[in-house]
Amino acid sequence: MPTWTALTTVTGQDAAEALGAAMENLVPEPTGVGVFEIEDDSGIWEVGGYFVEEPDTAGLALLSSMHAAKDFTVSELPEVDWVAHVKRELAPVEAGQFFVYGSHDAALLPKEKIGLLIDAAMAFGTGHHGTTLGCLRALDFLVQDGFVGKSVADIGCGTAVLGMAAAKIWPDTVIASDIDEVAVDVARANVAANDLQDRVICVEAAGFGADAIAKKAPFDLVFANILKGPLIGLASDMRANIAAGGFAILSGILNPQADEVVQSYNQNGFELTQRQEIGDWTTLILRKK
Repeated sequence: MPTWTALTTVTGQDAAEALGAAMENLVPEPTGVGVFEIEDDSGIWEVGGYFVEEPDTAGLALLSSMHAAKDFTVSELPEVDWVAHVKRELAPVEAGQFFVYGSHDAALLPKEKIGLLIDAAMAFGTGHHGTTLGCLRALDFLVQDGFVGKSVADIGCGTAVLGMAAAKIWPDTVIASDIDEVAVDVARANVAANDLQDRVICVEAAGFGADAIAKKAPFDLVFANILKGPLIGLASDMRANIAAGGFAILSGILNPQADEVVQSYNQNGFELTQRQEIGDWTTLILRKK
């Protein structure tokens, strides 16, 4: 069955959310509507809808005019078996001692590597993106430098690949949290697939806001692979929840945004240990003084 997308951009969050709400009333109605900020500090937001029937272009044109948005771009999508596509396109990823792979590539796992199984149906956070890859390399850097994590948290965990990586090399339980219920379900499925159910505890929480996290604080290592704004918003909580001498591995940061994140964490008692760029993305290792 063919599907269609209708995409536009508009300035400002309020305008974007209003346009997204108005799209829900179209006939034929979209099966889903998304509203996303473009992370380049431009203030531009993308609004898009997905349709199983060809959308009403006249209705879309009216909405774009009413909400001062760009004209919608309507595209018909070909029928694609996305899981099969991901299996073909996502080759295993090596990051230091870690090897991230799908079950279809299990035979390729080198004996000397630490395997992290993320299946194709749960591909977000496989290690192919510069942010996840950067975090895994940062973890490998700390390990090679002699650091041992005794209390670890993965905030905004997504697939929980970072929390699982820590659990594979150190014996203590890791807390993995995400604000999104679906992400937590995905994380738990990945944890089970890697036989880490008793080692990685997945909880739904915003930031550090869960009893399971509070009981395990302070941490000596916290991963946070999210976005610049939330990372800056978490700076004071990081200070409160990381032990002296502990580390934060931060990513989800576009290269031009990194200085602002570093400055915010400097003001909260952290010093920069390592900064690496992979493509458009920066990963930071910061140590609490």
